[in-house]
Amino acid sequence: MSEVRAVVFDWAGTVIDFGSRAPMGVFVEAFARFGVEVSVAEARGPMGRPKWDHIAAMLAEPRIAAAWRAAQGAAPDKAAVDRIYEIFVPMNEAVVADYATLVAGAAEAVAVLRERGCRIGSTTGYTRSIMARLLPLAAAQGFSPDNLVCAGDLAEGRPSPMNMYRTFLDLGVWPAARVVKVDDTGVGIEEGVHAGCWTIGVALSGNEAGLAPDELAALPEGERQALRERAGTALRRHGAHLVIDTVADLLPAIDAIEARIARGERP
Repeated sequence: MSEVRAVVFDWAGTVIDFGSRAPMGVFVEAFARFGVEVSVAEARGPMGRPKWDHIAAMLAEPRIAAAWRAAQGAAPDKAAVDRIYEIFVPMNEAVVADYATLVAGAAEAVAVLRERGCRIGSTTGYTRSIMARLLPLAAAQGFSPDNLVCAGDLAEGRPSPMNMYRTFLDLGVWPAARVVKVDDTGVGIEEGVHAGCWTIGVALSGNEAGLAPDELAALPEGERQALRERAGTALRRHGAHLVIDTVADLLPAIDAIEARIARGERP
């Protein structure tokens, strides 16, 4: 029987939407509706958080806050977050299906984990309404986790451990030290760390790299290695125990964690 009892995956940038690109244009457009110009880099900063919290974090940035004040005549507040969020969610629902392709190797890795007796969990910064668009598309490609915890389901989202606590209950697994969280964002890694899990960061398919597969493949090897190192450093800073390029590389990382568990190590 596997030492690891469950593997809990993030969605965008981890198992679907290589480069985590679906929300980026939506954030830029949603802010533009209010006369505030933001960059994709600024939009990527809080990625992984529930989307209301993500917008609040963007508005808390001094440059964006000043731009909002100039455009709207008042400092951003919770009502401002609500106004942007009300526009953002339906826009994201409309485009998310265009970015629903599974990351190569995701379905195969999950199949092997199930053969080993692992439960497959999932958490996300997306809302239920957004995930309603994605779930059937992912299932058609071979990815159907045993549970799903979305932004808004619980009192607090990432980086708190609440999503993971719900996942433990949904899957009937414990202790946390036998569970692995796989994520491409810092707050997603922290979600696992705060719950007491092992964590694996995904460097090249996720938010830290932010590139489509063809864009990544077109980079010279030196630039790709530099991107790998930068993304890995960022994920380790948030507590990732191991970092891989994509979920296609997951199984050797799980084997390494199982060996550490067998030696009596804890996260």
